[in-house]
Amino acid sequence: MTDQTKAPSTDWSDELAELAFRRKEAEAMGGDAAVAKHHQQGRLTIRERVQGLVDAGTFQEIGKLTGQGQYENNKLVKVTPAPYIMGLARIDGRPVALGGEDFTVRGGTSWSGDRKKGGQGGFIEDMAHQYRIPLVNLIDGAGGSVTSILRRGHAVFPGVHGFERSVELLGEVPVVSAVLGSAAGGPAGRAILSHWTVMVKDTSQVFAAGPSVVERSLGQKLTKEELGGPAVAVDVAGTIDNVAASEQDCFAMIRRFLSYMPQNVWELPPATVCTDPVDRRDEALATIVPKDRRKPYNMRKLISMIIDRESGFEIQPTFGKAVITMLARMDGKVVGIVANNPMFYGGAIDGKGARKQTHFIDLCDTFHIPLIFLVDVPGFMVGRDAEAAGTLRDGMRAVQAALQASVPVFTVVIRKCYGMAGMGATDKSGLDFKIAWPSAEWGSLPIEGGVAVAFRRELATAADPKARERELEAELAAMASPQRTAEAFGVEDIVDPRETREYLCRFIDAAQYRLSTLVGPKARFGVRP
Repeated sequence: MTDQTKAPSTDWSDELAELAFRRKEAEAMGGDAAVAKHHQQGRLTIRERVQGLVDAGTFQEIGKLTGQGQYENNKLVKVTPAPYIMGLARIDGRPVALGGEDFTVRGGTSWSGDRKKGGQGGFIEDMAHQYRIPLVNLIDGAGGSVTSILRRGHAVFPGVHGFERSVELLGEVPVVSAVLGSAAGGPAGRAILSHWTVMVKDTSQVFAAGPSVVERSLGQKLTKEELGGPAVAVDVAGTIDNVAASEQDCFAMIRRFLSYMPQNVWELPPATVCTDPVDRRDEALATIVPKDRRKPYNMRKLISMIIDRESGFEIQPTFGKAVITMLARMDGKVVGIVANNPMFYGGAIDGKGARKQTHFIDLCDTFHIPLIFLVDVPGFMVGRDAEAAGTLRDGMRAVQAALQASVPVFTVVIRKCYGMAGMGATDKSGLDFKIAWPSAEWGSLPIEGGVAVAFRRELATAADPKARERELEAELAAMASPQRTAEAFGVEDIVDPRETREYLCRFIDAAQYRLSTLVGPKARFGVRP
């Protein structure tokens, strides 16, 4: 065979060897020393996090070769990978897009090539949008740096990689953000633009800017934990929804939250086979509410006796404690529970509770989850501090969210249902379907206190004002019986508390037909942060 007819070479061993080398360099992340330091801080690497979260063997990495190569005589000798890992995987058998900063490489600070891998405006957000699958952000980075000016040779306006897609996704697919280290700047902002957020005790912090910036700007010397640890971000500010005891606990919580969510707004939430009898009657429900209206009771225990056993997942349990918000199942179907907590402020809604309620209503409405209000609310919190905190504005936003909701709403009045706060727990824009327990009462104002205001002149001239006030209260209480309102069909039904589960399950089942007609995005951008 002559040289002219020699068969072309098919040996790609050099190229395949280079590909294997590049992959190995990527898997090494920031190197052994950086990984060891990361582990010493009690944190997993981003690759360990991905493997701990997703179904085994399902992670398909995208952009693994992205980074900066070092060459000697045009021969590749080293690769510094980009500080962001992303790809496609499955959680409980369903596809998700996920990604996160690699803190072992440059502290997870932003990196830009021809195309941004992750973060706001990155490939991973585009994939969640285009494929209509949930997005999971595993956040552990500080965003941009002034060193970008040196790379570009000029400064850029804020938002060169903006939040446009992040906001768009809030009305399309479930977005979960787990803060797994210190998050500041863009990554912190991206965490807030999520449907549900979680951070890890002792190893996670989140803030607009870190301690060094705060000290230079304000002279306040604070540790990361003091500035943005769970005690601040979760318990006080409500910036992050839940806190996990460990990263493994965090992964379990992410999986649990996603189990209630559809893949996107064009689907209904996934129903499961229920082994808890629909007609289960918990005898303790008949006596859980004290006769003394001033005494509290355990609303969480009450909820547990109505929903499918072990199906509750509470959101923001340590923030806005006067309101309980919980995803759960009734006969295997996903529902959202909004319940007043009489153990805090007697169930009166303060500003934090109102903000929590608003966000949760938006979440359920976006993903076609019917709402159940378990009502025991004397009204909005009152007093100088409440007014100064803007409680009325926050409270009316919660009322607005309820009035705007398109999903079926079921109101169960357990005890008190008063004023504008009580109105916000009813379906005024829909069927306005309300049931009540025999312990229920309602009106514009509670009788106690209301009598003193409405009959002020009569009481002032009475021989014994206190005795006359008690007489008037007793008279009005008799007429305010829920049974009398039921006579006028002012409330649709009074139920034995032990019947509540079966009663609600019947109507939630029927409401699935209504829910199936609601699939698709809402007119607005999904959930308000």
